[in-house]
Amino acid sequence: MLLEEMIDEVGGAAVQKRAITDLRVLNEAFDYERPSSFSRGMRIDLNGLVVLLISGTASIDENGETVHVGDFRAQCRRTFYNITGLLEAEGATWHDVVRTTFYLRDIDRDYREFNEERTAFYKEQGLDPLPASTGIQAKLCRPELLVEAEAIVMFRSR
Repeated sequence: MLLEEMIDEVGGAAVQKRAITDLRVLNEAFDYERPSSFSRGMRIDLNGLVVLLISGTASIDENGETVHVGDFRAQCRRTFYNITGLLEAEGATWHDVVRTTFYLRDIDRDYREFNEERTAFYKEQGLDPLPASTGIQAKLCRPELLVEAEAIVMFRSR
C-alpha cells in the first residue's frame, strides 16, 4: 500500500504525530552525555483514535542518570514510574496500555522478581484485562540497567 493510500484509509488527512515527554520524571535521550537519537515516545492521532508508542524506558531520572543501580525491583518500579509519567503527560493511564515489551539483562536470574513486580503493579492499577506482554533477554544500552520496557497505548481523544 502506498503512503497516499494509507492516508486516504485514515480519513484523507495526513496522520498527525509528535514526540511526547515528561521532563518531571526523565530527560530526553538526546540530552544524555552521549546523546541518543530517539524520542521518549510518539503520539499518533488518527481521526479521534490516539496511539502512543512509548520507547524503551528504564530506571533513568530527570537528569538522565541511572538510578537504583544493582537493585532489580527498584529499577522495575522506576521504569513503571517513568512510563506512568509519559502516559499522564498525554492524558492516558495504564488502562489504555494494550501491549508491553520488557527487556531483562538476565532473564534466568530476574524473571521471577520481574513477574512479581509487574503483577503487583498491574494489580495496584486495577488492570483487567491485562496488556499483552512479552519478556525478552537483551543486552541493554547501559551496563548498570537491569530492565527496560516499551509500551503501545490506544485511546479515544479526550
